[in-house]
Amino acid sequence: MSDELYGIFYEDINYAADGGLYAELVRNRSFEFTTQDNASFTGMTAWSAANRGGATATTQVVNDAGRLNATNRSYLRVTTTGAGAGVRNAGYNTGLFVEEGESYDFSVWARSTTAQTLTVRVEDAAGTTAYATGEVAVDGSDTWKQYEVTLDASATTNAGRLAVLAGAAGTLNLDMVSLFPQDTWVGPVNGTSVLRKDLAEKIEALDPQFLRFPGGCVTNVGTFRTYEESGYTDRRRTYQWKETIGPVEERATNWNFWGYNQSYGIGYLEYFLFAEDLGATPLPVVSVGANGCGSTIPEMTDPVQIQRWVQDTVDLVEFANGDVTTEWGAVRAGLGHPEPFGLKYIGLGNEENTTTFEANFPAFRDAIEDRFPEIEIISNSGPDDTGTRFDELWEFNRAQGVDMVDEHYYNDPQWFLENDERYDSYDREGPHVFLGEYASRGNTFANALAEAAFMTGLERNSDVVELASYAPLLANEDYVQWSPDAIWFDNDESWGSVNYYVQQMFSANVGDQVVPSTHTGPAPADAVLDGGVFLSTWNTAAQYDNVRVTDNATGEVLFSDDFSAGAQQWEPQAGTWAAQDGAYVQSATNVTDARSIVSGAYAKAGRATRSSSTPARPPGRRASSSASPPAGRTTTTGGTSAGGTTPVRRSSGRRAAARAR
Repeated sequence: MSDELYGIFYEDINYAADGGLYAELVRNRSFEFTTQDNASFTGMTAWSAANRGGATATTQVVNDAGRLNATNRSYLRVTTTGAGAGVRNAGYNTGLFVEEGESYDFSVWARSTTAQTLTVRVEDAAGTTAYATGEVAVDGSDTWKQYEVTLDASATTNAGRLAVLAGAAGTLNLDMVSLFPQDTWVGPVNGTSVLRKDLAEKIEALDPQFLRFPGGCVTNVGTFRTYEESGYTDRRRTYQWKETIGPVEERATNWNFWGYNQSYGIGYLEYFLFAEDLGATPLPVVSVGANGCGSTIPEMTDPVQIQRWVQDTVDLVEFANGDVTTEWGAVRAGLGHPEPFGLKYIGLGNEENTTTFEANFPAFRDAIEDRFPEIEIISNSGPDDTGTRFDELWEFNRAQGVDMVDEHYYNDPQWFLENDERYDSYDREGPHVFLGEYASRGNTFANALAEAAFMTGLERNSDVVELASYAPLLANEDYVQWSPDAIWFDNDESWGSVNYYVQQMFSANVGDQVVPSTHTGPAPADAVLDGGVFLSTWNTAAQYDNVRVTDNATGEVLFSDDFSAGAQQWEPQAGTWAAQDGAYVQSATNVTDARSIVSGAYAKAGRATRSSSTPARPPGRRASSSASPPAGRTTTTGGTSAGGTTPVRRSSGRRAAARAR
C-alpha cells in the first residue's frame, strides 16, 4: 500500500482561513474589504463608530499617499471630539471569543499628530461590560508605528466586541488592528503557530501524510498580473505565492473565488510550516494560466506573461528546497527557516475545462523537470469522474508522462457504493492517481458509510491510487459556500462530522499491504433505470451547445440539439433561458437548479440499462448538462460551462459529461 495514501486538502472556502484556522479574531483588520470582494463589503465591514461619555467619533476609510505601505492601500481615519470615542470590531459569527484566564496579544499600526493613550477593550455588545482591557501610548509624531499590549481576559464571552478608544480629541489613523490568542496551536517542529488550536488539533488527529494547498478554485481563477503590475487596483488576481510571504502588513489582500476576502495571514510559508509540523508532505497546486471552475476571466496567452508564471513556479520549488545560497532559499532562511522543506510533489492546474491548459502545461512541466528533475508532477483530469473532457485530459497526461493525475468528484452515496471497483481496471503502467477531492453529498452516517466502502477500493488499488483526500476540510457554520465538509466550527467551538471520523479511522489505521480476496456468487443484475434529459445550473450562468446523448453500447444517438434553429425542443422550468447565437444560455446567477427540460424528457432514454450520470452539486460550484439514460452518454461542446447531473433515483456506473466548477 502507498505509505502516503491519506492526506488532507486545505482550501480557503467556507471561511476556512480568516474566521477559521487563522487565529486572528479581528475581521477586516486592514480595512481592505471592497465591493470587488463581495457586493455587501465596504472598508468598514465589521467596524462601527463608538461614542462614549459625550464624545463622538466619525470614521473614514482612506486610500491616499498617507497609507502604511504600497500593498496595504487603505487605512481608517478616526476623528473624535474627545477622549473615549473610537471604533469597534464585531469579529466573526456572534463576536469575539475570549476565555477567562487566557491572554490575547493586541497590536495596531497607528499615527497621529496628537500624543495620546488609546484604551483597548474586549467588551459586550452594549459596551457596558469589559472582559479584557489594556492601553497603548501613541506618540504625536504622525509616523506609522506598531503598538502592542497584552490583554488578560477576566471573564468568558463568545459575543465580544473589540473597542479601540481615543485618548484625546483629534485625528487618529489606524491600520492592521489585530487581536490574537496566545494559546494557539504549537507544532512539534516549529513551535507556536498562527493557527487556531482546536481546529489544528482536529487536523493533526487525522495523521495526514500530505497537505494539498491552497486550492481548489482559489488556485486557478482570476487575473494574472501581480498587485503591483496592476497599479494596485486588481482585486481579482489568481493566487500568487510570492504575494503571500513576508510581513503580514505587506501581504496584498485579495478577492477570494468563494465570495469574500483573503488576508493571506496563512500564506505559503505558513502552509509549509504546517505540513512540516504535521509530518506531512507539502503538495502545492499552482495555476498554469487556464481558468477553471466556470470562470470567464480571460486566460493567460501572452508568452511573456506565461514565462513569468513559469519562473515563479520554478522559484517556488527553490523556495521550498533550495539551500541558503540560492535566491529563494535565502528568502526562506530570512523568514526564519533555513532548512529546506523537502518538497516532492507539485500540482499544475485544477479542474481546467479549456484547452489553454494543454497549451500552457508543457512549458511549466519542462521548466520544472529541467531544474528539479526529482519533483513529481501532478496534472489533473478536469472537473468530473468521466466524460469527454476526462478522457481528453487522461490521454494528454499520458502523452506528457506526468507522474500522477488529480481526479475530483462529488457524487451521491449510491455512486460510491457502486464504484468501489473503479480503480481495479486502471492501467498500472501509466500515470498514477491522486484523488485530490471527493465526497458523497451529505454529512450523515449513510454518507460516511458509503465513503468508507469506497475507501476499501482505494486501499485495494493503492498501487495506482497513491494519494487521496476528502474535501472540503473546514466550514464555519455561519459562512458556508459548500457542504458537506469534514470539520465544522463557529467562533468558539468545533466538531467533526461523521465523515471526518471515517477519514480518521482509515488514516490512523493504514495497513502495509493488501491481502488478496475473492468473492464467488452470481453477478449483480444491472438496474433498470428510468431517466431523462435536461440542462441545469446551480447559482451560476452557463451556455450550452451541441448537446448529444448516445447509447454507450451501440453509439446510437438518442437525442441531440445544436440550437442552430433555436430552443423549441426545450421547456424552461426555472432560471432565465434563451437561445442566443447558436447556443442555449442560462443567465441567472442566483437560482438553484435553474433547469430546462426537453419535451418528453423522461422518455428520451428510458430503454437503456446503465446510467452514466450523477447528482447535481451544492450551490456555487457547477453548471450541468444531464442525461439519465442508464446506457446513455451526454456530451456538450462549445459552451462556456457545462456538466453532468441526474434527476433520477439511482445511479450505477460512471457518468459522462463536462462540468465547470
